[in-house]
Amino acid sequence: MKNVLEAIGRPVLRLLEGVGRFFELLGQTIRGFFLPPYQISMTAKQVVRVGVDSVPVVFLTALFTGGVLALQTFKGFQRFHAEGYIGSVVALSMLRELGPVLTGLMVTGRAGSAMAAELGSMRVTEQIDALVSLATDPVQYLFVPRVLASIIVAPMLVVLADVTGILGGYVVAVQYLGANPVVYLNNTFQYLDMEDMTSGLIKAAVFGLLFSMIGCQTGYDTKGGAEGVGTSTTSAVVLGSLAILIADFFLTKVLF
Repeated sequence: MKNVLEAIGRPVLRLLEGVGRFFELLGQTIRGFFLPPYQISMTAKQVVRVGVDSVPVVFLTALFTGGVLALQTFKGFQRFHAEGYIGSVVALSMLRELGPVLTGLMVTGRAGSAMAAELGSMRVTEQIDALVSLATDPVQYLFVPRVLASIIVAPMLVVLADVTGILGGYVVAVQYLGANPVVYLNNTFQYLDMEDMTSGLIKAAVFGLLFSMIGCQTGYDTKGGAEGVGTSTTSAVVLGSLAILIADFFLTKVLF
């Protein structure tokens, strides 16, 4: 019985410890937003790494997701002679759900893992200890530019994903399945509200905060040399993806 309780209790304690550590570092990062020195050049460098370098993977993911959604919807709606509403379904799905979530997951795999690997390497080579010995706050120096850049560029990437997904749906529905282009375009925008766009952008900003904080946290707390860096990189992707999916549920509950 004791062994069973220990087997259950250890993962729960590790989970609670990790959540507590997340909010501790989040508090230090938010405080660092308002304290000098302001690292504008480093933030701009992270905007390029997180945002510009993620454009190709976000573009391709959204393009094919919009196409697949149109293809699946067309086959299903044919049973009810409602093919004209494909544009509405694709647009609403991309703006409300698929654009923010898929962008968050893809950028987590690309940029979140890179943050964990970079900070993990700095930890095992004692570069972070050197920052402390130079009286530099490592959280403000390392976390703030990455987190701020992620919060800024994630909504921009989601706008790109929304437009690309709608374009992919249009190409498949009109060019491949023979849907009426005028009806498709009219229905694409007829049932959209500003709330659909703003809710997706709010989700994107929250997802940017989550994957960047988790990537930085797992890298910052790396232990065990090169093997530890690999473990931290994997944890950044897994925990970041799970955090995005869980946060998506609660944000959807609040926003809609």
